Amino acid sequence: MKLDILVFGAHPDDVELSCGATIAKEISLGKTVGIVDLTRGELGTRGTAEIRDEEAAEAAKILGVSVRENLRFRDGFFTNDEKHQLEVIKMIRKYQPEIVICNAVDDRHIDHGKGSKLVSDACFLSGLRKIETELNGEPQQAYRPKLVYHYIQWKNLTPDFVVDVTGFMDTKVASLMAYKSQFYDPNSDEPVTPIATKNFKESILYRAQDLGRLINSEYAEGFTVERYVAVNSLTDLV
Repeated sequence: MKLDILVFGAHPDDVELSCGATIAKEISLGKTVGIVDLTRGELGTRGTAEIRDEEAAEAAKILGVSVRENLRFRDGFFTNDEKHQLEVIKMIRKYQPEIVICNAVDDRHIDHGKGSKLVSDACFLSGLRKIETELNGEPQQAYRPKLVYHYIQWKNLTPDFVVDVTGFMDTKVASLMAYKSQFYDPNSDEPVTPIATKNFKESILYRAQDLGRLINSEYAEGFTVERYVAVNSLTDLV
C-alpha cells in the first residue's frame, strides 16, 4: 500500500495530540494517511500498554487512517542507532509516502526529540540503495520521501508553517478522547500527570485557536521543517 502521508509518533497519542486535525483534513481531501507508533507507551503513568493498544486502534478508526502499526521499541530507552533506523526504514519503504511527519525536534519528553531525529535520519538512509532491507522475506527497494515535517508538542516552538484546520477539531478531539486512560477525568483514581489535567485538555483547543487567530482563521496546527518550503507563486499563500 502506497500512502500519501506517513505520520510517526514516539508514543500512541503523540500524533493525535499534535496533528490530528491536519490528518483528518488531508483524508477529507482524498489523501491516504498511515500512522506508525514507535513504542506502546508502556512507561506511561496511567493505564497499561494493552489499554493503549486498544485506544490507539479506536483513535485510528475515528481519524480514518488507512493503517496503523506499532514498532514496539522500548518506551524511554530506544535509541537512534542502526537497529532502530532499519526498522523505521522498512516502514518508509513499505508505504513509500510522499510526506513523512514526525515528532517535535525539541520537547519536554526525551523520546520526542529522539524519535524526531531517528525518523528524520531514517528518511535519508531509506533512499540509499546499498542499505538492504527485507519485509516478509522480500527485498525492499530504496525510497526517500520528498518532504519531512515535524509537528509541535508540549513546548511552544515557533512553527515554520501552519495548516488551517477549521472544521476538523471535533474529529481531533474525538480521537484524543479515545485515550480515556490518559487524559483528564475527574472520576479517575489514577495519578495526575501533566496531560491529565483540566488545563491541558482545554489547551488542545486554545492552542489551536491562537495559531488560527494569527492566520485569520478559527483553528490551526503548526509544523517545523528541515528545509525551506517552496511555493510556485505568491498566490499559493493564504
